[in-house]
Amino acid sequence: MNKLFLILISLICSVLMQAQTGSRPLVLQEIVEGKFAPKGPSEIRSMPDGEHYTILSPDRKAILQYAYKNGQLTDTLFHVDRTRETHLEFIDGYAISSTGYRILVWNESENIYRRSRQVEAYDYDVRRNFLKPLSETNGKVRVPTLSPDGRMCAFVRDNNIWLKKFDYDTESQITKDGSAGRILNGITDWVYEEEFSVTSLLSWSADSQFLAFLKSDESEVPTFNFTLFDGSLYPSDYSYKYPKAGQNNSKVACYVFNIETKDTKKMNVPMDDDGYIPHLCFTENVDQLAVMILNRNQNNFNMYFANPKSAVAKLILHDENQAYIDPSWIRSIRFSKENFAYVSEKDGFAHIYLYGITGVLEKQVTAGQWDVTQLYGFNPETKNVYYQSAEESPLRRSIYKTDAKGVKTKLSSQTGINKAVFSRNFRYFVNDFSNTKTPDYWTINDEKGKELTVLNDNASLKAQLAATRFPEKTFFTFTNPKGDILNGWMLKPTTFKSNQSYPAVIVQYNGPDSQEVLDRYVMDWENYLAEQGYIVAAVDSRGTGARGEAFRKCTYLKIGQLESDDMIAAARYLGQQSDIDAKRIAIWGWSYGGFTTLMSMSRGNGIFKAGVAIAPVTDWKLYDSVYTERFMRTPKENFQNYEACSPIQLAGKLQGNLLLVHGTSDDNVHYQNTMYYADALVEAGKQMDMQIYPNKNHSLLGAKTRLHLYTRILDFFNKNL
Repeated sequence: MNKLFLILISLICSVLMQAQTGSRPLVLQEIVEGKFAPKGPSEIRSMPDGEHYTILSPDRKAILQYAYKNGQLTDTLFHVDRTRETHLEFIDGYAISSTGYRILVWNESENIYRRSRQVEAYDYDVRRNFLKPLSETNGKVRVPTLSPDGRMCAFVRDNNIWLKKFDYDTESQITKDGSAGRILNGITDWVYEEEFSVTSLLSWSADSQFLAFLKSDESEVPTFNFTLFDGSLYPSDYSYKYPKAGQNNSKVACYVFNIETKDTKKMNVPMDDDGYIPHLCFTENVDQLAVMILNRNQNNFNMYFANPKSAVAKLILHDENQAYIDPSWIRSIRFSKENFAYVSEKDGFAHIYLYGITGVLEKQVTAGQWDVTQLYGFNPETKNVYYQSAEESPLRRSIYKTDAKGVKTKLSSQTGINKAVFSRNFRYFVNDFSNTKTPDYWTINDEKGKELTVLNDNASLKAQLAATRFPEKTFFTFTNPKGDILNGWMLKPTTFKSNQSYPAVIVQYNGPDSQEVLDRYVMDWENYLAEQGYIVAAVDSRGTGARGEAFRKCTYLKIGQLESDDMIAAARYLGQQSDIDAKRIAIWGWSYGGFTTLMSMSRGNGIFKAGVAIAPVTDWKLYDSVYTERFMRTPKENFQNYEACSPIQLAGKLQGNLLLVHGTSDDNVHYQNTMYYADALVEAGKQMDMQIYPNKNHSLLGAKTRLHLYTRILDFFNKNL
C-alpha cells in the first residue's frame, strides 16, 4: 500500500510538473515564424480632442477611431471599400489633419534604408468621401506632411520639396536644386537616418504660414559600393553616400519657405561647418523655430530660436558634456507656449528640467540616483510632467507623473517593463506591460493610473506558452575585478540535473547605453538553445544603460575594452558554478555584440572555447562617422585607441573556434568588415568558419534565413563545445 501510494504521488507530481512547464517541446521553426511573438494594437495615435485614438485595422483596409474611456469603436474614419473616384486594396499608413476633414493615406511602400521609404500617397476628402492621388506628377513621394490647418501638404520627390494646396488643387515646387548624391531637401541622408533616427526634417509653423526644412549637401561625402547578386550574368553594384569615421559629412543648413511671399530664407544659426542639425521644429509660437545644433564631437548642444521672417536666431539652451550628449534627448524636447522640458545628464543622471520659453531654468523636475528613460511630455494646464524611469531597478521601467508642487505619482502598477503612449490631453495613456513571465499586456489607463479597459491580454499566447516546455529565465548579479556589480540573466534546460556539468553560451550586445538584461517577455532562439542542453546567460557590461552617466560613459574613447573585460569576467564567474563546465564556454553577439565577441576572444587568454560574431564591426575606422565619433572621436584625435579597440589589429591573439556570419548587402556594418577581418586571420595563421548570406542586410530577415542561421550556429556549438 505504501509503495503504491508513493508511485501515485510520483505520478501526480509528474503530471503537475508537466502541466506547470508544459509538455510540448519548443520548435525552432515556430520561433522564427513568430508563433511566440506577442500581439498588440497597431500604432496608436491620439486625436486632437484627446478623448479618442485611431489605429490602422489589422487587414490594413480601415482607419478606426476608438474612445479612450472604454476602448469602444466609435467611428470608421476611412475604409478602402467606401471611397469614391479611386479604389485601393489596402493602405500602409495614414495622417489625419487637425480638423479631421482631410486624411492622407499611402501604400506601395518601397524601403530606402532602415526607416525611410517612398510611397504612393492619396488625398482623402472626408466630407465628400473622395479619394485621389496626392500628386498629379508621376513618381512616389517621401515624408508627406500636412499643415496644421489641414489645407496643404508638403512632400519630397527626387530630393526636392513640393507643396500641394488642397483648396485650389494646385501643386508647386518649392526647391529645385535637389539631386541624387548631392542635395537633399527636407529628408535626411543615410547617417542621419541611422544614427539620429530621423527621416524627415520638415516643420510647419503653427499658423501654417511657414515651412522649415533642412538642406543637406552630401556632394563631398564618400560613396560606398557593394555587389548585388541578383541572378544576372554580371551582378550589379549598389552605391550610396556613407561617411566613415573621420570622413566628410553632409554640410547642412536650415531654411524657411514663406507660403504667402513664396521666398526662401536661410536661418542665421551659428554652427560649425561640420556640425549637425539632428532636429528642428516650430514651437507653438509662430516666430520661434527651434533649431538644434550639435558639434561634430557631439558634446556641445545649442538650441536656437530662429525668427522665420527676419532669419535672426537667439540662443535659448546650451548643454555640454565631457563625453557626449545623447541625441535622443534632443529629439524628445517638449514645447508649450510658455515652457519647454529637456532631459540632461548634468547632475550625473538623466533627469528632466523645465525651462521658461525664453530659456530661463525654472526647476529640476526629477532628481535621484536613477535615470529617466523616456520623457512623454507635460500638460501646460496642470503643469504635470509625465515620464518613464528606471527608479525601481535598471532591469525595470515604470510610468510616473509629477505635479506643479513636485509631488510624484506612480501611474503603472505592474512590475516589469511598462511603456506608455499618452493622449493629447494627458487624461489617458495606453500601457504596454510585460515581464519575463507575462507576454505583452495592453491596457488603457486614466491619468491616475487606473485601468479602464484591456486592449489585448495575449490570452491565446499565454495558453500556448502554458502548453509548451521552455526554460524559465532567472536573474543574477556578480562583481567584476574592478568592483562593479553586473546584472545578468540565465536559462537552464528544463531537463536540467544538478549533478551534471553543462556547456554555457554568453549572449550579449553591450553597445553604449544598451540593455539586454531586462525584466521583459522574450521568446527567441536563446530559449531553444537552452533546451538543446546549454546553459545560456546574458550579462550587461560597463557602458550599458539605466545606471547613471558614470557607468554609462566609462567606455568613452575606448569602446570594446571594458566590455570585453566584463565578458571575460562573466565567463570566469560562470566557470566557477558547479553546473557549468569551465572548459566549454562560448560567446555570441550581433553587430556591436559581434564586435564584443571578437574583442573578448582576442583578450580572454583562451577562456572562450568558441564564439559566433554576426555582422561585427572589426575596425571602427570602417563604421559611420556619427555613431563612431560619438564614442571614440575621430581616428586622427584618438588613433591609439582606434588601434587598441580593433579586432583586426588583435587578430593574432584570437583564441577559440570562431564562426563569422555576414550578409553581403549589409548597408550598416559593411561586409567589408568581415572580409578584412578574415584576411587578418589568414595572415595570422588563424582558422575560422564562415557563413555568408547573399543579398541580406544587417538584420538577416526572413524566416528561412533565420532558421538556417540558428541551425548553423547550433551545429557549430554542438561541434565545438
